Amino acid sequence: MRFGLLGTGPWARRTHGPALAAHEGVELVGVWGRRPEAALELASELGTRPYDDVDALFADCDAVAVALPPDVQAPLAVRAAEAGCHLLLDKPVATTVEGARGVTAAVDRTGVASVVFFTLHFSEPSASWLRARRAEEGWLLGRADWLSPVFGGGDSPYAASPWRRERGALWDIGPHALSVLLPLLGDVRSLDDVHAAGGHGDTVHLTLRHTSGASSTATLSHSVPPEASGVTAEVRGTAGVAALPERDEGPAEAFARAIDALISAASGTGVEAAAEAGPPCDVRLAQRVTEILARAEAALR
Repeated sequence: MRFGLLGTGPWARRTHGPALAAHEGVELVGVWGRRPEAALELASELGTRPYDDVDALFADCDAVAVALPPDVQAPLAVRAAEAGCHLLLDKPVATTVEGARGVTAAVDRTGVASVVFFTLHFSEPSASWLRARRAEEGWLLGRADWLSPVFGGGDSPYAASPWRRERGALWDIGPHALSVLLPLLGDVRSLDDVHAAGGHGDTVHLTLRHTSGASSTATLSHSVPPEASGVTAEVRGTAGVAALPERDEGPAEAFARAIDALISAASGTGVEAAAEAGPPCDVRLAQRVTEILARAEAALR
């Protein structure tokens, strides 16, 4: 499959680009970025060519992988879909409900395939853990705590990201928490069942009620010191207590599986397997995540 890469930042350099360049089922056609000099540099590193015109890249590709801020990603995803390109997008797909719904509408209108890189669903052993927990019934409670030192003194390449500084942990790591809670406990009953309270720095505490009758909480922060950082998630119910295992592989390996998923979805060969695995990580799930986070943001205001 002929792919174009949109984006030249740390995520594109460390994850998307290397995974695309190494994938046996991919021809990396080129790189487009908002800064032409950065696109030239990354394209040279990956052994491909830079594009100054994003629509020209769309015309030369079967699919695009996007590593851009969400509200830059969303309108470009619509243009790519309208050009006939399958979409491998990052989370969140947008930080406005209108933007997320626009991407979903474009996918529905054009019939292109979509995969959104909710990392835990493509990493091991977390992906296997999620599949196993979905096969078990009776989950009553969920908890997800994502605590990072991006703005708390850690040496993170993402600390300088303007959109992360503006929108905070709610939008950056909130999708990770929801990608665990929603598949296991069900959708929220309604957006009126989404509540939020603020804390230190960009810390946000969420509470949710789910269609299954279960309830859950999530604590999200980029403002903790390195000594207080960590990721924990668990569900509790008739099957006991199940805790999310730590990932033991890098994000580029997980992204390679997301590429596989898009190739399968585009060819139709992955439909049956996706149905067995549960709700796909596509633009519809991403839209719901944006709707929930937008309601939480409104509650904070």
